[in-house]
Amino acid sequence: MSHKTLHNIIYSLIIIFSCLFTGQCLEREMTVNVEPRKEDCFFQNVKVGDKIDIEYQVIDGGLGDLDITFLLADPNGRILAADYKKSENNHRVDAELDGDYKFCFDNTFSSFNVKTVFFEMIIDRDNDDSWENPSNLGNIPEETYELTVEEIQEAVNRVRVNLKSIRHLQDAIKSTEARDRNIAEENYFKVNTFSWVQIAVMATVGIVQVVMVRSLFDDKSKVHGIWKKMPGAR
Repeated sequence: MSHKTLHNIIYSLIIIFSCLFTGQCLEREMTVNVEPRKEDCFFQNVKVGDKIDIEYQVIDGGLGDLDITFLLADPNGRILAADYKKSENNHRVDAELDGDYKFCFDNTFSSFNVKTVFFEMIIDRDNDDSWENPSNLGNIPEETYELTVEEIQEAVNRVRVNLKSIRHLQDAIKSTEARDRNIAEENYFKVNTFSWVQIAVMATVGIVQVVMVRSLFDDKSKVHGIWKKMPGAR
């Protein structure tokens, strides 16, 4: 695993831990195929004050390079983040407007290669803390739920953190392994193709050499007649 990939995994884990302890998170992850000369865009509704974390990785590039062009724009169309022909990256931006934010994967620069992209988006909603506030449970006497709710909440949070971190780490490792497997398969295909071409060339050259040598000793052959006319030939 490369240092850059490890850095991205650690960065994402920090995001997950922070959003679990500070607010409610919305997670989206998907693997898409971006056709050559096309652009695929997705939309996510976001509120003011939310933090948008998006990470992507090209895990397959057909027979081409593992790269894609990426952009993230706000509801007014202003570009917040952009990458040109990168294999992986992550971005974190603060939402300043309510509305649908657009992020696109652009493969228009490729003529033949389909790019397979894995991405994950996390919306950190710091302002939404109703899920962890015991006062929202109703008008229950404090002595009835004080210790019980805190203990249950602590256990649930601990389980959720462990499960979230395990799932995210597995997804990151899975996408990295998928990309490595695709690279290995592409290299295997290239090596086999080159080997077959080399064998075909060697066989063709061998056949031509045999035919040429036989023609030199065949009186009826045109090659023999040309060779006889050459200076110094007997």
